[in-house]
Amino acid sequence: MRPVIGISAYAEQARWGEAWDLPAVLLPRAYADQVADAGGVPVLLPPLAGVGGAVERLDGLLLAGGGDIDPGRYGAPTDARTAGVRGARDTAEIELLEAALARGLPVLGVCRGMQLLNVVRGGTLNQHLPDLVGHHGHRERVGVFGTHPVTVAEFSRTADVLGRTELEVPTYHHQSLAELGEDVTATAWADDGTVEAIEYTDRFNVLGVQWHPEMGKDPSLFQWLVERASGSDRG
Repeated sequence: MRPVIGISAYAEQARWGEAWDLPAVLLPRAYADQVADAGGVPVLLPPLAGVGGAVERLDGLLLAGGGDIDPGRYGAPTDARTAGVRGARDTAEIELLEAALARGLPVLGVCRGMQLLNVVRGGTLNQHLPDLVGHHGHRERVGVFGTHPVTVAEFSRTADVLGRTELEVPTYHHQSLAELGEDVTATAWADDGTVEAIEYTDRFNVLGVQWHPEMGKDPSLFQWLVERASGSDRG
């Protein structure tokens, strides 16, 4: 049977069809397409209390991108440029992650998802990256994905999954990892030193990337997640 991959979803006001403008649970379709193309069955997980119970029926978890994490989660005051905070989503995704880790499921964090992987381990975030690096290369235009090069640490699991140590990635973020959490190690960086990938050193099947692989043409991260979720390659 194809492994079931849960993907954390947004709860936002949305418009569709000719007349509908309602609160909705949604996700950019690229995530589901990438999981399906890799051989998994994608299932959207709404940011609701108790959603962690769904993990019992999952084979893998994908923490998707989205708005900023509440800085209170890592003990910081809120910067004026921190945006899109949804407390219910933070709570739901932490619940999902804790349940997935308890079951030993493979986890892939994308952008916000990678940041959450760090925050739950006691790590912190830079709330507005341009202040740190002096440019807007990680998010040049609102609503448009850009690209930039990334260098991956040799002999890391990340490099093994990607099959290379130099790549051009789709990017769209204004925050970044600051202090790394417990048992979190950085495995890829942008030219300006921004952390672009992490691994859990105490878990063989948890990876996070700051870029947006769902918007690119490289399926390797999704293939890794689905292969791990298949059971034969879980560890």
